Amino acid sequence: MNIVVCVKYVPDAQSDRTFNESDSTTDRVGVDGLLSELDEYAIEEALKIVEAGEGEVTVLTVGPDQAAAAVKKALQMGADKGVHVNDEAIHGSDSVATSLVLAEAVRKIGDADLVLTGMASTDGTMSVVPAMLAERLGLPQVTFASELTVDGGAGGTVTIRRDGDAASETIQASLPALVSVTDQINEPRYPSFKGIMAAKKKPVETWSLADLGIDASQVGLDAAWTKVESFTKRPPREQGQIVTDEGDGGSKLAEFLSAQKFV
Repeated sequence: MNIVVCVKYVPDAQSDRTFNESDSTTDRVGVDGLLSELDEYAIEEALKIVEAGEGEVTVLTVGPDQAAAAVKKALQMGADKGVHVNDEAIHGSDSVATSLVLAEAVRKIGDADLVLTGMASTDGTMSVVPAMLAERLGLPQVTFASELTVDGGAGGTVTIRRDGDAASETIQASLPALVSVTDQINEPRYPSFKGIMAAKKKPVETWSLADLGIDASQVGLDAAWTKVESFTKRPPREQGQIVTDEGDGGSKLAEFLSAQKFV
């Protein structure tokens, strides 16, 4: 079974995340970044499927030079090969354009029996790219899987369990298909020393828009359906007020909550 896992390089939540002053796009170059944590669950699930049978896992990412780190981490976890779509014209692309680039890359990779993604990216948190990607590829989509079972390999079926607030659903689709997984589906492995060393010899291809047959006018900030108009840095946290309870602490707390219109 051939599995393609779409991953994203995102700004580290522990770093000082910001936007570019020039065009109000997310700064992905001037801050520390890493493989999106939610994508690690998709990588782990792909590895488990292949290890239980046969096939290979290809990890696919779209982003600047720094996004190679996301591919590297996936290869260290155990993925077989990587593809990095890197083109300056992609800068500022929204979800619509991103799904276009991913779709053409998946087609170029070819013969994918299963396309896996995380439930969302940790920077955009929109959860819309999987559905857009499935539509472009003409694949059935089963999203937010907290359990996944593949039956029969290529040409077979994929069954997921989706857990909601009130009930759990069991959904089945024919392969090839696209599945997005939640952070409840497994526990991603840590790269071992052996895996880190082996990753250095695994193939990684870098493709441009031209390699995918995509015109630059279809992507980028100018083609985006949505964009950030302006942004303001969050003000520094102010020092809290300490109230000494001399028997009237409850009253003072009620007065504070009332003044802030919390009650």
